[in-house]
Amino acid sequence: MIRLSVPLRQALSRLTLPVMLVFSLGCILIGRADQNLSDHLSTALDDILAPAYMLVSGPIQAAEHGTGEIGHLFSLSEENAQLRAQNAELLQWQEVAMALAAQNDALKASLHFMPTPTPEFSTGEVVADLGGVYARSVLVLVPPSGVNPQSLLGAIALDGRGLAGRVVDAGSRSVRVLLITDINSRIPVAIGTSGAPALMAGNNGPDPLLLYWSPSQPPAEGAMVLTSAEGGAFPPGLPVGVVHYNQDNQPEVLPLADLDGLRLLRLFSYTNKLPALTPIPRSAPTVAAKTLSRKH
Repeated sequence: MIRLSVPLRQALSRLTLPVMLVFSLGCILIGRADQNLSDHLSTALDDILAPAYMLVSGPIQAAEHGTGEIGHLFSLSEENAQLRAQNAELLQWQEVAMALAAQNDALKASLHFMPTPTPEFSTGEVVADLGGVYARSVLVLVPPSGVNPQSLLGAIALDGRGLAGRVVDAGSRSVRVLLITDINSRIPVAIGTSGAPALMAGNNGPDPLLLYWSPSQPPAEGAMVLTSAEGGAFPPGLPVGVVHYNQDNQPEVLPLADLDGLRLLRLFSYTNKLPALTPIPRSAPTVAAKTLSRKH
């Protein structure tokens, strides 16, 4: 082991802060000079740290799920009785579901119903909430056996309850999902059974706001909020949340997705829903141009 002299150690301790300041200033200047370079470095850093975040989050999740296991051992008999009752009820509902399925198939056959194609999706694990450029975003690790993360750019993220966000950045092993509560999020929605149009805007808080709704048809408290096909960015009918009026009497949306406890996200690629670019028509010669050409 190399032992340093006391003056040398004091000199090194004094140089630590200036060196870190110079390094930080250099990073800021590089980011200002080349924005693409900083974006590529950020994406590469996410790809490198994603497996490490997964290893760290594994024991934490195991500890969270295993906290109440000892307490459950003392109520096994009561839970078994409840499970038997639920099993009997589920068997009754199974018979009802089978009858309804047969009736539904018969109606589809009589109407020559053609089902819409199912969109492709990939399931990823939320490994970190790093923030960064976006205040409300999460990093999702894509399995190696799944699709290419680059093809998921623009995909729609759903949890088991409703809409969570959209993929805004993709690396080689991970993607970043912008949550619906971020201030950069703007989503066209339909409100209630009438499908009244509005715009849901994130505010970096827990509940996004509703904007640009019709004054003659204000959102009703408790009305369901679904995605709208306006603009072609989102498919219609995805569950988002319910309407609630805050203390300022402003309508906001209570999200159905558990945005503070995301574990798994399904990333759906609606390739056939993307808006088509309108070709720029060739401009016809104006009357003044025609007159000028005739004079010459």
